[in-house]
Amino acid sequence: MKSKSNMADVRASEASEDGPGETPAGRRAPCSRPEVPPPGRAFGTSSPARGFETSPPAATSPPAATSPPAAAFGEPAAALPSPAARPSSEPEHPPCGEVPEPRCGRGKVGTMVLDSTTLHSSIEDPVLDRMNFLNEITFAFPDAVSFAPGRPYDGFFEVEEVHGYLRRYAAYLGSRGAGPAEVRSSFYQYGPAAGQIRELIAHSLRQDEELEVAPESIVVTVGAQEAMFLVLRTLFATPRDVLLLVTPCYVGIIGAARLLDIPVVAVPERDGRLVVADLDAAVRAERAAGRRPRAVYVVPDHANPTGSTLDLETRTALLELAGRQGLLVLEDSPYRFAGPGPRPPMLKALDRAGCVVQLGTYSKTLFPGARVGYLVADQQVRDGNGGVRLLAQDVAKVKSMVTVNTSTLSQAAAAGALLSADGRLSELSARAAEHYRRSMAETLAQLDRRLPESRRRALGVDWNRPDGGFFLTLRTGFRTGVAALERSAREFGVIWTPMEFFHPHGGGEQDIRLSISYLTPRQIVDGTERLARFVEAMGPASHDAGRRTESDAARDAGTGSGTERDPS
Repeated sequence: MKSKSNMADVRASEASEDGPGETPAGRRAPCSRPEVPPPGRAFGTSSPARGFETSPPAATSPPAATSPPAAAFGEPAAALPSPAARPSSEPEHPPCGEVPEPRCGRGKVGTMVLDSTTLHSSIEDPVLDRMNFLNEITFAFPDAVSFAPGRPYDGFFEVEEVHGYLRRYAAYLGSRGAGPAEVRSSFYQYGPAAGQIRELIAHSLRQDEELEVAPESIVVTVGAQEAMFLVLRTLFATPRDVLLLVTPCYVGIIGAARLLDIPVVAVPERDGRLVVADLDAAVRAERAAGRRPRAVYVVPDHANPTGSTLDLETRTALLELAGRQGLLVLEDSPYRFAGPGPRPPMLKALDRAGCVVQLGTYSKTLFPGARVGYLVADQQVRDGNGGVRLLAQDVAKVKSMVTVNTSTLSQAAAAGALLSADGRLSELSARAAEHYRRSMAETLAQLDRRLPESRRRALGVDWNRPDGGFFLTLRTGFRTGVAALERSAREFGVIWTPMEFFHPHGGGEQDIRLSISYLTPRQIVDGTERLARFVEAMGPASHDAGRRTESDAARDAGTGSGTERDPS
């Protein structure tokens, strides 16, 4: 399978001194799709990315009067002097505030060049590149079957439904006494930082989970990603406060912690399962070292990336430990309705010690375009004067300085969807959940067909068997880093996610995450056939098996693969 974007050609075009896409006549040539770099590596380079860097500036500024004038909009840009003609005395990194000569045809005189070492250190952390990397490699190999995106299936989306949701919410407001001006304001104006549909979210939790929460304990967020960021910013006060992560875990929580300079401690699963005794040991070890374990992050239902679900016994033991150790539990539950019922109770519903902060989103159940999530933070906060308030109030205060409020139009669409099913997400998600169940079953059946047990033993390959959700884990006997992924996409036409992306301190170097949620039945058949051929090619009979080549090591350099630096 060949990519429509030939990476060797891209390298050649990037080496041209005429600038990318310039033709001899000065016209702009059609843009070539750029090479997909590993996370942490800049496009067109072989070294780790360093934030926002440009070519070194000229030693003199501004340009002399003989420099070509900037082209008017719509006109071809005049040619610029070759970089080779520039003085050798140019500083490698200009001081902050130096204004360089423009280096491209439509450059703008007066652009400040920033030294990447003056930016926040997280910008150079490979974890921040990982979501974009998966999008880029999918675009670079458009004919490949991609098991990478964790998107909901969009075959059931209808544009007219959104209009119906908005009309339904407007009618709901009217039925509660809102006049036309108030309804209009609820759609068009800013809203309260904590959100304007908290009562409907509370009703939905009551309907689906038999969970009673006060609307005042809810904050409506821009997806669950913002909920993570807000609660971390609110809870973590000093460098002594550490976040425990059951790993492998969602890359978004690793990135949020990194942006906030929060130290993280990995608690690896054993045989794909959380062992509560291991979490207890990690808590004790951190306290013995003088640090304060503040919270643990878990995805208890059809977890991203493993697809595993915590059983009732583990949920109960986790909550008992949290209550005993004074540990908050951040329960992220985006995939709760992405599989068949019955479901174990939510951690929040089982919580008797008040230690669970629930993070929710409608991206996987309603539609991700709305970007509506929420958190339930009903813990009490006592101030220095003896007063008591809800933790949700403090989270809303932080939100008011980050996104001000969640889009009122998005909240209206989500509210209308909830009203259409009397708050029952389980009902709204039923058709999609059945699709995910069938897709998972078909993927597992095709893997069994392509890689029967005898071949699995010979190749050292195995996988888990979720009954629904978006993800499953494939364990291999070879290195599954970025180099292997690029080979898989280029030569076999199949894309997946290296599991090492989901480990903050290394791990998962021989594991693969497969996402089945976005694929059609035909794509599942084709994709598993291609994946099996790739696995066979990488197996013990192949010259690639069981070892990393020098090329692999060079391409993985700077990606954080396997031994990425501590994000604390």
